[in-house]
Amino acid sequence: MHTLSLLFSFFALLSSLSNFITVVEATRTQRSFTVDLIHHDSPHSPFYDSSLTSSENFKRAALRSIARYSLSENNNQFPESVVFPNGAVGDYLMKIYIGTPPVERIAVADTGSDLVWVQCSPCDDESSCFSQDSPLFDPNNSSTYTTISCTSQNCTLLPQNQHTCGTSNVCRYLYTYGDTSYTIGELASDSISFDSTGDVTFPKSIFGCGHNNSVTFNSTKKATGLVGLGAGPLSLVSQLGDEIGHKFSYCLVPSGTNYTSKLKFGDDAIISGNGVVSTPLAINSSTPTYYNINLEGISVGNNTIQSNQNSSNIIMDSGTTFTYLDPSMFNDIVTAVTQSSAIEVVKDPPKPFGFCGRFQGSSVEVPEFVFHFSGADVSLPGENMYTVVDENLVCLLLLPNTELIGVSIFGNLAQVNFQVEYDLQGNKVSFSPADCTKSN
Repeated sequence: MHTLSLLFSFFALLSSLSNFITVVEATRTQRSFTVDLIHHDSPHSPFYDSSLTSSENFKRAALRSIARYSLSENNNQFPESVVFPNGAVGDYLMKIYIGTPPVERIAVADTGSDLVWVQCSPCDDESSCFSQDSPLFDPNNSSTYTTISCTSQNCTLLPQNQHTCGTSNVCRYLYTYGDTSYTIGELASDSISFDSTGDVTFPKSIFGCGHNNSVTFNSTKKATGLVGLGAGPLSLVSQLGDEIGHKFSYCLVPSGTNYTSKLKFGDDAIISGNGVVSTPLAINSSTPTYYNINLEGISVGNNTIQSNQNSSNIIMDSGTTFTYLDPSMFNDIVTAVTQSSAIEVVKDPPKPFGFCGRFQGSSVEVPEFVFHFSGADVSLPGENMYTVVDENLVCLLLLPNTELIGVSIFGNLAQVNFQVEYDLQGNKVSFSPADCTKSN
């Protein structure tokens, strides 16, 4: 059993990967480099709003999380990007440098889509670009910028309904997201680096030069585009491919610390030692963007709830705050929690929570959670599954997925203080409990 006290509240849970800006910390080789992740609501972030309280920031992050998978039927024709659209303000951010000489861009990073794109000059018309503080990227100023032809393999990697042939045989793309955001422009190639010195540079990277763009994530005018980190062929991760050994990992620190989380590529991403468990990674050919693993069941205290979904039934998504489960499984978990703890169920839990309960005194014992992935049992600390919202009110950091039955999501709050490695060549995801404040 875990004991939760009033000293532990959701104010300490704002470290989700869905709310970070990235900065390269150190570079050793092309195959191995580390990126710092700074919380979206940190004073170091360009999105920082000093007028908001910690609780308001948490609720906004949670609502962005919900927006990522809330879909309308009209969007189902876009299988590569529809399941996890970018949220209302932007989930987390990456600082990248494009072109020669390199131009700094701050872009929303998204593990639920593939295309890398930024706003480019000129816009198709006065209303076809969203407002941003920095100048638009001008491809004419980069000596290494080239457009991609309609007949190139890179153009055909876009779904058939997302590319056309423009003037001068240039590959034109249309990329849409489930929250009605979209980008239209030309597919191009240029150098992309991760620091201003160009020490970590990947030439001839494929990205979209957007001339007609509409987004819901840029209320502060800081973001200039989006970096797709999914598993599809045009994502940044896939393009870096051999250069990083098809490996990346991250370690998310709890909020309220003065430390940054780490995103690692290449050899640095490998995790090893006692406590490492691995589960097979599956990429679905019909939706190649998403990182799928198999959840066999979840233990809540002495009760084990088996999954009734098909294999490869849960998606690893570092851009979603909560963990989403099949409604029947969620209901069984709620029953197990209430039977194993001295809490009184709240009929109408505060948004965005799906289950909350009242407890007496200054602390409450709650049952432990173990996620049983195929070949990997991952025991989660209490702070990864519960939060004390206010005086004597504890809530689960789980939600039922009522929008897309059959799709479950392993969100980032569940992954805090774990090293999580994605080995796309070895087809596995590995977990290891860690003090991420000490991750180098």
